[in-house]
Amino acid sequence: MSNRAILLVEDNPDDEELTTLALRESGIVNQIAVARDGEEALDWLFGRGRHVGRDPAELPQVVLLDLKLPKIDGLEVLAAIRADERTRTLPVVVLTSSREDRDLVESYRLGCNSYVRKPVDFQQFLDAARQLGLYWLVLNEVPGDTTR
Repeated sequence: MSNRAILLVEDNPDDEELTTLALRESGIVNQIAVARDGEEALDWLFGRGRHVGRDPAELPQVVLLDLKLPKIDGLEVLAAIRADERTRTLPVVVLTSSREDRDLVESYRLGCNSYVRKPVDFQQFLDAARQLGLYWLVLNEVPGDTTR
């Protein structure tokens, strides 16, 4: 299994903690980089701003992207990821509490790989995050992944 980072884009500290906990409990050992707003997520991905010096060629294994973010919302982040040749095929899972059908439709239109609504129930949230981690980090194959 590859051990590239997971980029978690989440502004809610409770959801960040739950997601991280669920991934760790699932045996996922990848580094989890956290961006707390859309601008920070793009800076991390492209090695700019606070993240100047981070090699943008080192892409995460998967981006777990919330939609309701400060500064730059998740849909704009997704559009920017898909617009750049370096990140166009990067797996992006929208992980959101949004119940808006238009967010679902727009996320897929912009090229997300999966759309998951965060369960309200604590145990269901842990189970969903665990399943996401296992699928995207263990089972999914991406172009250029030579670790399998």
